Amino acid sequence: MTQQAELSEGEGTPPALVADGLRRPGVEPATFRIAAGTCVALSGPSGAGKSLLLRAIADLDPCEGEVRLGSVSRHAMAAPAWRRQVMYVPAESGWWADDVGSHFADRDAAADLLEDVGLPRAALEWPVGRLSTGERQRLALVRALALNPKVLLLDEPTSGVDPETTTRIERLLRLALDRGTAILMVTHDRDQASRLADRRMTISQGRLNAEPHAAGSAAGSAAGSTRS
Repeated sequence: MTQQAELSEGEGTPPALVADGLRRPGVEPATFRIAAGTCVALSGPSGAGKSLLLRAIADLDPCEGEVRLGSVSRHAMAAPAWRRQVMYVPAESGWWADDVGSHFADRDAAADLLEDVGLPRAALEWPVGRLSTGERQRLALVRALALNPKVLLLDEPTSGVDPETTTRIERLLRLALDRGTAILMVTHDRDQASRLADRRMTISQGRLNAEPHAAGSAAGSAAGSTRS
């Protein structure tokens, strides 16, 4: 059986991200669900635990509780395989080689996405040292999208770019949602949350809370409640 089939919740149904009692230092136990093809916006004050939560979901730091992709627990997958399916894109991504192109497993897929975020295809040949903060953010997002993950965990993906580029990135994220990708996105921009998110969650002092969704939205399936 292929990994794609194993992760499926049913024939032709992309898997949802489910957390049950997920906890770690700085984050109280939380339970929620994000359906495939939906976006949940996460906000909260600095130091509230937003990035810690995303890192816990991605299995980057020691944590407890259950996280599943569809019916498959992350404990049933090797950590690198989980992180390819449930991909964390921090506000400042790591770069381990001197040139941009060396960071992309599929350069052709990346090249097709670069223009969508306002960068030329030649950006793959650039040295990393010449990149601005905004260019690094855009390239990190392209790096993730080119791998076609089931879930994107985005930490302020447009904080370092101008309004025109923000529009480009949001358009690209909508396309990912249309393909069935689930997105949990940290953003402090309530307008952005209104444009992209089916549901909002807030976190304060490590405690996660789901806000009521707007009437008529599809958010009812996007996220469940939290519990301590």
